[in-house]
Amino acid sequence: MPLSFLLLRTVNATVNVFDMKLNFSEPKIYTGGVLISEWSKLTKTEKELALSKDWFVYYSYRDPKTLKLKRQPYIKAGVNKLKTKRERIAFLKTMQRALFQLLQAGFNPYEDNSLLEAELFGEEKLKTASQNSFALSERTQKSAKQEKEVSEISIDKAFELGLKLKKRLMNKNSFTKYKSRIIRFSKWLKRKGFENQSIDTLNKKIIIEYLNEVLQDTSARNRNNTRTDISSLFQMLEDNELILENYVKKINVLKSIPKRNKTYTPKLQEDIYNYLEDNNKHLLLFIQFVSYNFLRPIEVCRLRVEDVDIIDKKLYVKAKNSPVKIKIIPEILLNQIPNLSKKDPKSFLFTQKEIGGIWNIDETNKRDHFTKRFKKVKEHFELGKEYGLYSFRHTFITKLYREIRQTMSPFESKSKLMLITGHTTMTALDKYLRDIDAELPEDYSSLIE
Repeated sequence: MPLSFLLLRTVNATVNVFDMKLNFSEPKIYTGGVLISEWSKLTKTEKELALSKDWFVYYSYRDPKTLKLKRQPYIKAGVNKLKTKRERIAFLKTMQRALFQLLQAGFNPYEDNSLLEAELFGEEKLKTASQNSFALSERTQKSAKQEKEVSEISIDKAFELGLKLKKRLMNKNSFTKYKSRIIRFSKWLKRKGFENQSIDTLNKKIIIEYLNEVLQDTSARNRNNTRTDISSLFQMLEDNELILENYVKKINVLKSIPKRNKTYTPKLQEDIYNYLEDNNKHLLLFIQFVSYNFLRPIEVCRLRVEDVDIIDKKLYVKAKNSPVKIKIIPEILLNQIPNLSKKDPKSFLFTQKEIGGIWNIDETNKRDHFTKRFKKVKEHFELGKEYGLYSFRHTFITKLYREIRQTMSPFESKSKLMLITGHTTMTALDKYLRDIDAELPEDYSSLIE
């Protein structure tokens, strides 16, 4: 007999309370993706959205084949025909208690429960309960079958769908890193025995176990980035109703110390420029775009000839996950740019050896190419890992800020600097300047004499 019949009978009958068993999870209520305790804080639109979704009771039971807890078909029993939060919660709490009593009494979704029916219900109560529950059960049998099909989607299928949807929302470079992390997680799950398992067999504890291994093998930063990517995938699965909730976002973020590119001293920066002037002018021009236009190295790699408007002194930059930004080309950089009039406008501004040419490889590999070329410069000057191409951006933003700061207040200086660096908010610029120690106090010796 369907579970819905037994539940509705339990509402109208008294059962003995048995000792808790570990073969099932405690039944829980799903309320449209919102916390009922926060209901009063929701807007009218948010409440309507929550009520437009299916509410139900759900639980897991140990699969006799895999011996793992497996999510069972969701139990609605007509609750979504009720229009208010109060009505739905009252109904579902009754169903929740009834289901818990049945599970304690020995109900097993993988076995015949006829003996349990006879033990729990008398003949008259069975007749009355059956009449009261028949209409609701008839309507829910079809939906229960559909829910079972959804809940049994495999981990591989769920991840495949999530990646397919994410690919359309992310740029190529970001998606490549994202996909790599998800694939590593998928391989780890298979090694742990989750191959061909339902997505519902995963839980917060399993994710934490994986993140702990990532932390031990790499760093807190990589562990946090991995957590973010897995959470993003699970949010996509929740949004598409393949899982009930994204429990990954409840996992804490660890404190990590970011690796910072150190700012060059004025003398060291000048020495590097002089060295490159004599040994590698191509790399020098690349660095000057980073220095004078405050671009990230990968943004320089994205530039095409058509993005450099010599006549109007404008540079059209494609930043990460944002529209094209327009920057002025300062005179100090304009004087270094060679004649581009005979170059194909669609060609890349920087290739391995020339300005304006074909270089059809991933932009990350392009950046790595210039990073490796700069490594020879670092070896010449005996510089450590804390110095890199990105350091030139820090160096010249610091230099510019301190020059502006001599005649303007901190707020005025930052307001002017935002137009030049491309930071979108004052908060972001403030954090950046603190990170690179751009603002330093005056000599305070007199204060401590």
